Amino acid sequence: QVQLVESGGGLVQPGGSLRLSCTASGISVSSYAMAWYRQAPGKERELVARIGSGGYTTYADSVKGRFTISRDNVKKAVYLQMNSLNLEDTAVYVCHASTINNYWGQGTQVTVSS
Repeated sequence: QVQLVESGGGLVQPGGSLRLSCTASGISVSSYAMAWYRQAPGKERELVARIGSGGYTTYADSVKGRFTISRDNVKKAVYLQMNSLNLEDTAVYVCHASTINNYWGQGTQVTVSS
């Protein structure tokens, strides 16, 4: 059974930082394209960052230079380091794994507020 479990969300002030973690069971994160998506209230889910099985990374324009996705194959984890957070980053962040199959986590809430 495949599970993706996110953690690390919370309340942070504008300009602050958070590090999200996604721990996988049942799959090897090195064999999957791993990604973080987010969905804000009233908005569609959007891709935030993605790391391919070969390590190539892509980012949404809105987070380039502020967010960094990384992967630890031994720990079966994917991380999203988020710096210089702003109000528009408030959303539920969800971990995703894909090859032939697609798997989603439950999400973790990130709230940026003063």
